[in-house]
Amino acid sequence: MSPPTRLLYTALGACTARIELNAFLPRNKGMRLQHRKASTSTFGLTDASLIRHQALINGQWVDAEDGKKFSVTNPATSEELGQVADLGIAQTKQAIEAASAAFKTWSKTTSKERHDILMKFYYLMKAHHDDLSRLITLENGKPLKEAKGENDYSSSFLEWFAGEAVRTYGDVIPSPFPTTRNVVIKQPIGVGSIMTPWNFPSAMITRKLGAALAAGCTAVIKPPAETPYTCLALIELANRAGVPPGVINVVTTNANIAEVGREMCENPIVKKVSFTGSTPVAKLLYKYAAGTLKKISIEAGGNAPFIVFDDADVDAAVEGAIACKFRHTGQTCVCANRIYVQSSVYADFASKLAEKVAAFRVGDGFDEETTHGPLIHLRAVEKVKKHVDDAVSRGAQLVHGGKRLEGAGSFFAPTILADVPQDALVCTEETFGPLAALVKFETEEEVIKLANDTPVGLAGYFYSRDIGRVWRVAEALEVGMVGTNTGAISQAVIPFGGVKESGLGREGSKYGVEEYLNIKYIAFGGL
Repeated sequence: MSPPTRLLYTALGACTARIELNAFLPRNKGMRLQHRKASTSTFGLTDASLIRHQALINGQWVDAEDGKKFSVTNPATSEELGQVADLGIAQTKQAIEAASAAFKTWSKTTSKERHDILMKFYYLMKAHHDDLSRLITLENGKPLKEAKGENDYSSSFLEWFAGEAVRTYGDVIPSPFPTTRNVVIKQPIGVGSIMTPWNFPSAMITRKLGAALAAGCTAVIKPPAETPYTCLALIELANRAGVPPGVINVVTTNANIAEVGREMCENPIVKKVSFTGSTPVAKLLYKYAAGTLKKISIEAGGNAPFIVFDDADVDAAVEGAIACKFRHTGQTCVCANRIYVQSSVYADFASKLAEKVAAFRVGDGFDEETTHGPLIHLRAVEKVKKHVDDAVSRGAQLVHGGKRLEGAGSFFAPTILADVPQDALVCTEETFGPLAALVKFETEEEVIKLANDTPVGLAGYFYSRDIGRVWRVAEALEVGMVGTNTGAISQAVIPFGGVKESGLGREGSKYGVEEYLNIKYIAFGGL
């Protein structure tokens, strides 16, 4: 297997005084696993017909031509949930061709027709809220309450883009010539390839698909091998909402991820590629898509700084850090990855954060006492442990956690490190796990330099009650999104995306639908 192929396969997919914080922590709390055996035969859904084990091509649920399947497991229990069709290049081409044929008619539908179908899709998601949320917890592992929040967030994209479908306005541009009129219209770009990650198995689908359908585009979706069932259930609901055959196609794969991903980028029929995932894979896909100069939007890796200034409300900053760093056990692209705290409030912030983290309950997402679920697989566990060990070897202080939790599933204890040096791996790489790395700083100028010292720039956060500082720092951070005095920034109405090597293009908001539209200028002469 070549290095680029192996890469695509793997992904698809300064302190002067030390402080002793362990005294703030109740012993042996937050470390016990809580499991509840879930039904894997029927998934425990009210509507069992939402469970699909096949791919979708031109409106038909299909197996792999060679009969191959791949296993999907529950990361909290390591139990197999089911097996899904493992497609290859030939069927990927069929899916692209089906989307191309369907585009001829779907692109001619009125914006009101597309609005109405998207709203039906939205209401179906609402009606099946409990089942869809349960699926997310089963295959992704996040606590059920958090899964329900994702389902609400996911459906909001359908509602938003239903409205955007009827707002894709053009322009009339005044002409310098008396006999000419200038008109600008917007048209759907064509077939879109959509490739999504496992950390938000529902929302990453609707954020891309909602915009594509609203614009009049058709789509081929490659969901992640870790969490295909949520995607397949969503598309079953899209079919029920009246999306015509071929408009949405789903290619499920595991063994052929590299080949399928490349085909979805290089196939000349495809006119748009949308990818969310790691920066190395994003670069590879960008290279593939460049061969035919496709329009592309990429939401790649992050390394978000979270800054606490000495004039901040420390209690609010702690709550923001908890929400930002430990949401979905640290497995979000906009997670705080480096937490910079000004020296005069460092000890206060660190002790309060440690007290909160000590109260976490780690376990199966269906247990009502669980606050944080598993990591997606053991490779993720190994990466977090690597970052912890590296930081400690460089002088960081282990305050809490720092180890894998025993038992079934891929659990890692929520972890806090103090006195983390800037050259530690956790400061230079995205951890994607429950590791809070605290770094002390002295001045505003110093921390802005530290925060921007990374090749990526997706999100950044800071807490301050100085309005002048709020403006200065928000403008100085080299990121696509800034949270000031909040650790939560994601909404359907905002433009989601980054700068530098975190990608290009935007999703959500009024800008998201533009990614699926071509601008056409028409000159009316001889008037």
